[in-house]
Amino acid sequence: MFFSCLLSFLGIHAAKVVVDVDHIEPAFWFTGMKQTEVQLMVYGKNIGASDVTMSSYDGVSLKEVVKVDSPNYLLIYMNVSQQAKAGSLSLTFTQGKKKKIVSYELKDREMAGYKHVGFDASDVLYMLMPDRFADGKPESDVVKGMNPYTVNRKEPSLRHGGDLVGLQNHLDYFTELGVTALWFTPVLENNSPDRGEFSTYHGYATTDYYNVDPRFGTNEEYRALTDAAHKKGLKIVMDMIFNHCGFEHPWVMDRPTKDWFNICDWLDAENPLENCEKNGFVQTSYKLTPVLDPYASKADLKETVDGWFVSTMPDLNQKNHHVMRYLIQNSKWWIETVGIDGIRMDTYPYADRQAMADWMAELNEEYPNFNVVGETWVTEPAYTAAWQKDSPNATINSNLKTVMDFSFYDKINIAATEDTDGWWSGLNRIYNSMVYDYLYKDPLHVMAFLDNHDTDRFLKNGKDVSMLKQAMTLLLTVRRIPQLYYGTEILMNGTKEITDGNVRKDFPGGWAEDKHNAFTAAGRTAEENDMFNWTKTLLNWRKGCEVIAKGDMVHFTPINGCYVYARKLQGKTVLVILNGTGQAQELPMNRYAEVIGSVKQAKDVTTGKVVSLEGTLKLAARESLVLPY
Repeated sequence: MFFSCLLSFLGIHAAKVVVDVDHIEPAFWFTGMKQTEVQLMVYGKNIGASDVTMSSYDGVSLKEVVKVDSPNYLLIYMNVSQQAKAGSLSLTFTQGKKKKIVSYELKDREMAGYKHVGFDASDVLYMLMPDRFADGKPESDVVKGMNPYTVNRKEPSLRHGGDLVGLQNHLDYFTELGVTALWFTPVLENNSPDRGEFSTYHGYATTDYYNVDPRFGTNEEYRALTDAAHKKGLKIVMDMIFNHCGFEHPWVMDRPTKDWFNICDWLDAENPLENCEKNGFVQTSYKLTPVLDPYASKADLKETVDGWFVSTMPDLNQKNHHVMRYLIQNSKWWIETVGIDGIRMDTYPYADRQAMADWMAELNEEYPNFNVVGETWVTEPAYTAAWQKDSPNATINSNLKTVMDFSFYDKINIAATEDTDGWWSGLNRIYNSMVYDYLYKDPLHVMAFLDNHDTDRFLKNGKDVSMLKQAMTLLLTVRRIPQLYYGTEILMNGTKEITDGNVRKDFPGGWAEDKHNAFTAAGRTAEENDMFNWTKTLLNWRKGCEVIAKGDMVHFTPINGCYVYARKLQGKTVLVILNGTGQAQELPMNRYAEVIGSVKQAKDVTTGKVVSLEGTLKLAARESLVLPY
């Protein structure tokens, strides 16, 4: 009994004298990277009081140990040369007589950086929300230990239980449809409690940058999904957010440095979230023009970039070198560990412009064939074009290869309610937007879309199939990378008027209790099958069509309410003819002789109808033709 108590006492005493190293981010790193500087963020109570040494390891050296404002973090910078081999090194943390030795692993990369090939204009991205698509593991809907939340499919603004296994279970649906890449809203941990009718099912309030949200799955399941998608010819695009994190991230209540966040002194107040406004919370103006405006005041620019997106999403300070190094490494870590094929960066212009340009430059160097698309929500082409890599109109080169075409989105949604006239209305809006493509360094690296999770659905609360087919024809044949929003192919509709959740409805058939299963032809209605089959036909034709993926474009000023354009490559042509009115129209085909040449007829891709290209072409109301020859 005596010796048992003594051993117990000595065990407790020994535990007390060990330095507290809670965890290190990233948990491991890789050899053979072009950027040799590696940041390790060490978490642990009073870890900042430690002296750090590293064991001898060929090709690796300890560069710097940074003690930050909070005693509960330590930043270690190492140099890992390209000659270093995979293995484990030892880090020793010493505080007086207390000591802890931690093993840190370096892994071999699965492939060289240049072998990571991103999405491009040959692809069609299918954008979805994991929480709203399919529930493959109902047992993970409620996870113990997380902040309070509710799973209730009847409430559009609460969690519904979709997950990564559910997505993997339906990969064949995507391949049948004909899309080639999947972009889903963020999958990383969002451990925020429900606040009234709101929850973080959308994923844009990250609380752990290195772990998948357990309600969606695990890091291993994310990798399994990506591997399975790759085997079926599908790419995976990861949604990331550098501008802000979630309020429940450990950094918020214990800031590593005083300037880890922008405009954050009020975080020191008691109950900062509840009292954020009176304690100094500043919300962004959401006006993005000051970022590029040559006449912008410093006040306007600061409000846009440094203001918080919302009070529950603290604004990260990318001007802080340590913050940005952390974020850059995190993006690389997911490329290496999961094998993602692209990144969609949320709220791109809200983050520090130079820091983001530096990130992209480093990513482009490491992964020259990878692709990143940035959300640049302004509807003027001149604004969007200045954010693209190598734009001659930018004072800072963004190094961002692909930008989102909010002008196309804006114009096509307005055109959906109009007939095309002789000047400005209807499809003239698309024509008058495309004429500014000379502003883009590369129009084939512009991503166009009809709608997404932040907008009203294109169909609003109706089912105008003819207009939707016309808009889809445009989207899938103009000189762009197209993005579809989940469910458009089965006529899903909704508006944000009451809640965003109404444009983020569950895909029918993704839950065991669903009586309506839109994943199968037998489960879809006749209307849904008509739209699905039409979309499937056009998408599968587009797949592998180099004229659409790489070709030039010639378009004609709309006449008689009709917009006509041709895509051309190496002697091959795809002629697109759109009647942008609700009435039958006639077109004199000799007007288009320069793109038709001696061709007499062509077969429409979606209907199989043979169309004469001579004389006068009669078009039904809202008719759309895709004619390859």
